[in-house]
Amino acid sequence: MKQQAQILTFVVLTGMFFSSIGCYPSNSRDIEAFLKPYQVDVNATNYIFHPPDEIEVHCEKVPEINLQRQIIRPDGRISFESLGEIEVAGKTPAQVAALLHNKAKELYNLTGQSPVDVRVVAFRSKVYYVLGEVARPGPQVYTGRDNVLTAVANANILITAWEENMRVIRPSEKKNQKPRIFKVNLQDMMIRGDTSKNVLLQEGDIIFVPPTVLAAIGNVVAELVRPIGLALSPVLTVSRISGGAGY
Repeated sequence: MKQQAQILTFVVLTGMFFSSIGCYPSNSRDIEAFLKPYQVDVNATNYIFHPPDEIEVHCEKVPEINLQRQIIRPDGRISFESLGEIEVAGKTPAQVAALLHNKAKELYNLTGQSPVDVRVVAFRSKVYYVLGEVARPGPQVYTGRDNVLTAVANANILITAWEENMRVIRPSEKKNQKPRIFKVNLQDMMIRGDTSKNVLLQEGDIIFVPPTVLAAIGNVVAELVRPIGLALSPVLTVSRISGGAGY
């Protein structure tokens, strides 16, 4: 009877695990919604500023703003003592540079086609997510050049990860639109050099690294046993105290 109960428990736990994996069905054609790194020329000039991105201004003829770094405030603005406040949220570096140029030329004699240059110092407003069996789960800073392999490498995949069954998910933007999900075999990438699924990530994409079957069952067992341990801990503590008092 005991052996049968153990087998039944194993079957139930295994079913629970595979049911959870089934919540993330993949479609091999969904990869068509993703682009490869070599297909897109991503650079910082196309980046759209939002709080709390950090920028750096270069303008040798205006010492007040030259090499000045500022974090975009929650209201989407930056400010300088003589130039005042500048609305930068929703604009590209070139657009912000043009605004600063127009402000500065009212006070300074600026010559040349691009006397003001604005650069991205820290990408902080956009993220993608790596979840599951990694050492650093959660939101990751999006740079525009992030791909599946670099994202997983930066998150430090754990030994409990099911590397052959990862999911890359692009959430739906519309209410009636299904998310795009496809499966990735990390072993194929690392050992065989197959980068056919090493796609370029977009802001908001999710990489889910599931646990192996044994790791998932271990997690479920730990969750089932934890309440028992918590319930017994006061009893065991009293027992230890009583036992110690007897010496």
